[in-house]
Amino acid sequence: MQGHGKVVDGSLLGDANGMERGPGAQKRSGKWQRPRFTRKALMKCCLVKWILASAAPQGPDDSSDSDLELSTVRHQPEGLEQLQAQTKFTKKELQSLYRGFKNECPSGLVDEDTFKNIYSQFFPQGDATTYAHFLFNAFDIDRNGSIRFEDFVIGLSVLLRGSVTEKLNWAFNLYDINKDGYITKEEMLAIMKSIYDMMGRYTYPSVRDDAPSEHVEKFFQKMDRNRDGVVTIDEFIETCQKDENIMSSMQLFENVI
Repeated sequence: MQGHGKVVDGSLLGDANGMERGPGAQKRSGKWQRPRFTRKALMKCCLVKWILASAAPQGPDDSSDSDLELSTVRHQPEGLEQLQAQTKFTKKELQSLYRGFKNECPSGLVDEDTFKNIYSQFFPQGDATTYAHFLFNAFDIDRNGSIRFEDFVIGLSVLLRGSVTEKLNWAFNLYDINKDGYITKEEMLAIMKSIYDMMGRYTYPSVRDDAPSEHVEKFFQKMDRNRDGVVTIDEFIETCQKDENIMSSMQLFENVI
């Protein structure tokens, strides 16, 4: 798969008072709007593009039962009907996703190095290593160093087609690096800095070096409602849902997943 070297729009990172808007930048509405999820939106996802790039061309028999195809993998995913019930993907989408996943990961498992390779190709202008590590850990629910196809598509379903609350729960899990049920300012800064590092210096509008810390300081103060130095999942969800600026920034995950 070829790398995507296009300049990334820095506006994807939200407004943290760390962006310098150029004269040609479009004025955005301050009101957050829930995006519509079309096939085009689905194809913005780096992980989806990665696996579909390896999927064989679809033929007229793609709608047939793929249980035989699924049985050829060492770590078999659940039946398509069960996965369809657990996700918001159609059977045809699951077939395409699985076909590409199997081509890229014949064992039926994806490891952290694969994530790092994916994101280094899609974001060649920055350093994606740390972000890929954090993202992999968020998908690796069992914490065993590998991700099954089932866990992979269930996570993608939440990120791409989940409700606002489901997405915020997933985002909290990403920020909660040590999985202790709380987000510290240091954890939030580590995630935010990894995203800025991955986006690289060649964003437009340009991003200042201190933008990640400013972004985190601003949001953490709003989220830590009882001022105890940590953010709980209830504080995180409640604050995000009530703050349009934070919700707008949360759309960032739809652009770097």
